Amino acid sequence: MTDVSAYAYEVAELPAEDGGGFVVTFPGIPGVQGIADTKDEAIADGQQALFAAIDALKAVDREPPAPAASAAST
Repeated sequence: MTDVSAYAYEVAELPAEDGGGFVVTFPGIPGVQGIADTKDEAIADGQQALFAAIDALKAVDREPPAPAASAAST
């Protein structure tokens, strides 16, 4: 099982005119993101999306990207 908490992420606040909340992205893994009303919920949503992306890569015998050397950021 892949430990998605080992992957670094970036959190950005969404502007109020875009609905507010937070978005989480993972450097080096394009297209994987999480969006929610709070930072913690966005991180959890992003980690679920990352797990699904890694699982999909493994299902087609593709090696998922290795976690970045740095720890997750907030």
